[in-house]
Amino acid sequence: MEQPHVSALQLKHEGLERAIREEMNRPAPDHAHLQILKKRKLRLKEELEHI
Repeated sequence: MEQPHVSALQLKHEGLERAIREEMNRPAPDHAHLQILKKRKLRLKEELEHI
């Protein structure tokens, strides 16, 4: 796999991690939205592990 693709995936993963942290720190976090973000993050992590 090309390095730019790996870097792009890592940036997306970090962005999702940041979005999850921000949502969790809200006074009333949206648990459905958190679940979606966590699933996306997990898919990216799995994709990175298979590269």
